[in-house]
Amino acid sequence: MHNKVVYRLASGLRAAGAVVLRFNFRGVGASHGEYGEMAGEIADARAALGWQRERYADLPFALAGFSFGARAISELGCAIEGAQFLLAAGFSTRLGSTAYLETCAVPKIFIQSTHDQFAPREEFERVYAGFAEPKRVVWIEAEDHFFAGALEKVEQAARDW
Repeated sequence: MHNKVVYRLASGLRAAGAVVLRFNFRGVGASHGEYGEMAGEIADARAALGWQRERYADLPFALAGFSFGARAISELGCAIEGAQFLLAAGFSTRLGSTAYLETCAVPKIFIQSTHDQFAPREEFERVYAGFAEPKRVVWIEAEDHFFAGALEKVEQAARDW
């Protein structure tokens, strides 16, 4: 929740007029619980979305996340109805199967670093080719997975969506 990339994504989305909720997954920061093998973290995202939808039921919604969070929100967003789009920054190609994205019709925007150690460009492009449309990838020239030296570009990419 306090990660620089997460903060910049939220800032960009807020600047675009979105209502934004940042949260920690179980066992992160001061949150209770322990790692839930992705199923638990998807449940966390579902609960956070439910909380926000209760308060803003008349507004459309989208899901956004960074790294592990990008994986959790993309799995959740592809499994439920209603997401306007999924914004996945630093989507790792090394956290298991991406087969669910091969049939996911929700619009997908990926913001990727050109030097991401958890999703090297060639590897990402190979799996991305199999993802269902609509989809888009925004490559940001950055030093690493955490978009070092390019956080303002991450924020701008989120604002643009």
